[in-house]
Amino acid sequence: MSINMGLSQAQREEMAAAVTAVLADTYALYFKTHAYHWNVTGPRFHDLHLLFETQYNELWTATDVIAERIRALGVKAPGSYAEMDKHSTIKFDAAPDADAMVADLLAGHEQVVKTARKALELAGKHGDEATADLLAPRISAHEKTAWMLRATLGG
Repeated sequence: MSINMGLSQAQREEMAAAVTAVLADTYALYFKTHAYHWNVTGPRFHDLHLLFETQYNELWTATDVIAERIRALGVKAPGSYAEMDKHSTIKFDAAPDADAMVADLLAGHEQVVKTARKALELAGKHGDEATADLLAPRISAHEKTAWMLRATLGG
């Protein structure tokens, strides 16, 4: 069945590719945050364990909304870890200590902001308000989390 909602197939595919990059980075950051939640140690264990839990839950919820936008654009969302990894700029290398974990997550949130800004710019170019409406709050969420992580590091 054809899709007729004001975006050409080429525009939808280009938008879906940009949103897939956001999804893949978000998913990679979700996984990393969850792993750090499990593995953080040290004198700030309790506070960081709870902080990471709050963050991974928010990221997990976001992945579903982002993937559903890809589907609404008429494209299949990534269906495997390998496919997610292929589209992600965030890679997983376990951090050695709590401060390194916080710094690594900070860098991850900053990267998702950059990826989402590219997609948001493309949405503006194509007049894709629905994708823009999805991305702007995601950028705000990642910027706020980056600020909190930066503050946690004392900066």
